[in-house]
Amino acid sequence: MKTILQLTKEAARYKAYYLGAILATIFLTLVNLAAPKVLSQATGAISQGVSSDNLNFIISLALILLVLYLGRVLFRFLNNYLAHKAAWELVGDLRQRLYEKMQFMDLTFFHDKQTGDLMSRVVNDTREFELLYAHIIPEMITNVVTFVGVLVILLTINWKLALLTCCPIPLILVSGIIFAKVVRPYFRASQKVMGELNARLQDDLSGIHEIQAFGQQESEAGEMRKANDKQVAAMLKALKAGAIFHPTVEFISSTGTVLVILFGGILSVKSNLSVEDVVSFVLYLSLFYGPISGLAQLMENLQQALAGAERVALILDTPSKIVDDEDAYELENVEGAISFENVTFSYEKEMPVLDGVSFECKPGMMLALVGPTGVGKTTMTQLLSRFYDPTGGCVKIDGHDIKKVTLESLRRQISPVLQDTFLFNATIAENIGYALRSASKEEIIEAAKAARIHDDIMKMPLGYDTMVGERGLRLSGGQKQRVAIARAILRNSPIIVLDEATASVDVETEKHIQDAINELAGHRTVVAIAHRLSTIQNADMILVIEDGNISEAGTHDELMAKEGYYYQMQMKAKTL
Repeated sequence: MKTILQLTKEAARYKAYYLGAILATIFLTLVNLAAPKVLSQATGAISQGVSSDNLNFIISLALILLVLYLGRVLFRFLNNYLAHKAAWELVGDLRQRLYEKMQFMDLTFFHDKQTGDLMSRVVNDTREFELLYAHIIPEMITNVVTFVGVLVILLTINWKLALLTCCPIPLILVSGIIFAKVVRPYFRASQKVMGELNARLQDDLSGIHEIQAFGQQESEAGEMRKANDKQVAAMLKALKAGAIFHPTVEFISSTGTVLVILFGGILSVKSNLSVEDVVSFVLYLSLFYGPISGLAQLMENLQQALAGAERVALILDTPSKIVDDEDAYELENVEGAISFENVTFSYEKEMPVLDGVSFECKPGMMLALVGPTGVGKTTMTQLLSRFYDPTGGCVKIDGHDIKKVTLESLRRQISPVLQDTFLFNATIAENIGYALRSASKEEIIEAAKAARIHDDIMKMPLGYDTMVGERGLRLSGGQKQRVAIARAILRNSPIIVLDEATASVDVETEKHIQDAINELAGHRTVVAIAHRLSTIQNADMILVIEDGNISEAGTHDELMAKEGYYYQMQMKAKTL
């Protein structure tokens, strides 16, 4: 019921379309009920012989019938078009809302989610709303109006027989409730497995190089077959339940016909009920039980639609853990001072990543974070951009607690360059300009020159209009890193985060990247995570992170003199 109420609120924006579709549905049903009556009157008039009065009556009935048939065309069009327009507008809105919702979710939301499953919710599950609002609801209204209309006609023929025809209805309703409880988990499982299937497909297509390189095509095909079979099996369970339910409803409905024939025959003998009335009554029964059987079919479709709707509602109802405070203010005129004050953090309880980290970085300084893998270096930069909130302590920029400023203004002050550089499947110019959509071509070129990537771009056939391919597939690792640095330079943020910017590149490319970093140093606050000596030896302050805390702090020369972890790390690097 909660899901249904939520769906009703979502659809309320298009109530004008739905109201028009509902009215068209009602009029269409009335036309369908009236047409047989007019046709039967015309047939009766013809059977009485064609006189002048009769002929005029037949002509008038024919004209009425023509108007009814034209009305049927009009109302069917309005019903179909308005319902579909409202439904697909709603589907489009929901897809956009889901997309925007996930855009602003905190990163912890994505930790246990698969990309393919989220894509399935946005694309496939939202499509079920079209089934609900363009088909199920209009057909339900049609069936209800038809049912009520035929019931009124049956009551006018003989109220006793009419009540007898209603005897199977409670059984049908009870069986429908039982069916709904049984079948919805199957549809829910089918939707879930479909999401998993999309997730596996997305993973396999993204990792096609690795699959082919390690000769795992047959193995992956086998896993895909298992996932496919799982989805088919879940759907077949739901369809099997429906295959049992629908014939059961038909049988229960047929018992009503049996009752009418049995008791109708008795009434025709013991009362003034004519045989013609009994026959007429039986003929109307098909119209009476047809909507009930139709509602049974719609019950199955409804469970499928609600199963998808629940998966959509789950995303929409999930709150983001990282949101602006009610009194959040804009962070402006930032110089770039950074401070961590007794910061603690853990992704999971009882598994601390940072434990009481404190330091200060003045504007324009280059701060380097070094230490073993998994000690929280990247986490510190994520806390700085407030992708996560610390479990204790606070992070400040220019003395402002970042939890008290707006997310948009905070992240506008920070430009990241990550080790796993992501580039969009667009041109080089578009990827650099992504940081500042209003940037001119000249500004993009200046940023590329500062990042030492301009010469490489000019050697490409289309220059800045060269498409980089999905995730920058057509560029080398070093080229992607320098494009990312150019993107960060173009944004002109006072703080730049470099997360292993020189990792996995050759010596020449490393020199280009280092030159780009040196270009930034002194003008902006640079936070660099690196292990290579060339990247960090010029840093104004180096923090060694061990066991979730700062074990050493100082310049390169100061830390080398201490001969601690930093010294050992550099000595080990020289021997490699």
